[in-house]
Amino acid sequence: MIIAAIDIGSNAARLLINEVKPSKGKAEFTKLNLLRIPLRLGMDVFSKGEIGEERKQMVISTMKIFSQLMAMYKVEHYRACATSAMRDAKNGQEIIDTVREQADINIEIISGDEEATLIYENHVAEGLDKDFAYLYVDVGGGSTELTFYENNKMVYEHSFNIGTIRLLNGLVSQSAWDEMKEEIKDKIKSKKPIVAIGSGGNINKIFSLSKTKDGKPMPVSVIKKYLKEMQNLSVEERMHLYQFREDRADVIVPALQIFNNVMTWAEIKNIYVPKISVADGLIKSIYYTLKKRQA
Repeated sequence: MIIAAIDIGSNAARLLINEVKPSKGKAEFTKLNLLRIPLRLGMDVFSKGEIGEERKQMVISTMKIFSQLMAMYKVEHYRACATSAMRDAKNGQEIIDTVREQADINIEIISGDEEATLIYENHVAEGLDKDFAYLYVDVGGGSTELTFYENNKMVYEHSFNIGTIRLLNGLVSQSAWDEMKEEIKDKIKSKKPIVAIGSGGNINKIFSLSKTKDGKPMPVSVIKKYLKEMQNLSVEERMHLYQFREDRADVIVPALQIFNNVMTWAEIKNIYVPKISVADGLIKSIYYTLKKRQA
């Protein structure tokens, strides 16, 4: 079975195409293609309240390409979801209607809580040590999703309008940070030690730079180290020193600030970075929903 997921975030749009095969009673997910286009919708939406004409055309062109790729791969099922920027855009529905007409893709705008649930759909914590509790932290351009997992179940999820592009544009108030801090202090508690599970392109980059072995947790001290190093550099210097693209070099410091604050407030010392995303969660959600219908 070929399944595709489209995730239209505040920073980038992604198309993930997977082949799913049953293997020894379990589903085996094989990545066939992953395409990322840095649309940066949040740059328009969080400052002007809507998606400008240039980025609107970029969305339409991108969705046409995604549609053609899905046809080439003979995708049988897909789901296209838009998150924070499209949620906030005054002309979001108009763009969705145009994409449906011109690219034959149906885009759903999902809530922040559903975004958090999709990250959780990856079920990474279920394969980890049961003597710990786990906090999923997904940092995007427009929002940060937290999902707390303990004793084999999800006990808390929340979406905060604190994201890398909002921070970059000075659009996160102190009260928003205070709300996040209070929620974390109040809700992220356990008698077990808590470990974080991080997702998003920025934490993946830091994990790669840290040379931490796959499957091993990265200490929070690594996040603090790179935050201290990078916040004193210009975007151009970050691009040169770390071989970042420009659209990674500008958002990586805000991302590190968010991860650092969340982990400090939750008193978490280590973070797993298993390279999961909303798109991965979407693929799994589509597959298991289909399986339930067939049962």
